[in-house]
Amino acid sequence: MDPRPSETATPRDIEMMRRALELAAQGAGHDEVPVGAVVYETATGRVLGEAFNRRHLDKDPAAHAELLAVRQAAAAVGDWRLNHCTLVVTLEPCAMCAGLIVNARIGRLVYGCADPKAGAAGSLMKLTEDARLNHRVTPIVGVLAAEASSLLKAFFAGKRRGD
Repeated sequence: MDPRPSETATPRDIEMMRRALELAAQGAGHDEVPVGAVVYETATGRVLGEAFNRRHLDKDPAAHAELLAVRQAAAAVGDWRLNHCTLVVTLEPCAMCAGLIVNARIGRLVYGCADPKAGAAGSLMKLTEDARLNHRVTPIVGVLAAEASSLLKAFFAGKRRGD
């Protein structure tokens, strides 16, 4: 997917996506699906939260990278409203995480590769852009998508081989 015409990725978005990819690779080292997320203050670039998937490690079905990073960011600023923040994630958010993005009032969403099986920010649905909701954010998509997709493909290929 190409970035939406309304906005394109900034150099800081790309830098943060590289960090999210590093986090995703760390997660893969723990046998987690390699997804990484970073929340940063849009104006200052200060990182407020970062995580990789931890569903197996924490035995928690909600321990997605986005959720963990957003929780850290909210704790760092002392508020649940993160309209001044950008969430960068390697894989298109699922319905749970897209709902979180709306509820946390995330100001900007940047993601790497699309998720045609579970993506709720463009692929299966556009939850983050639904006009019926009280907050909307149009994602910037496809940032370092090849790298993000490569990590996921390698992880699942290893699973099929029994690694």
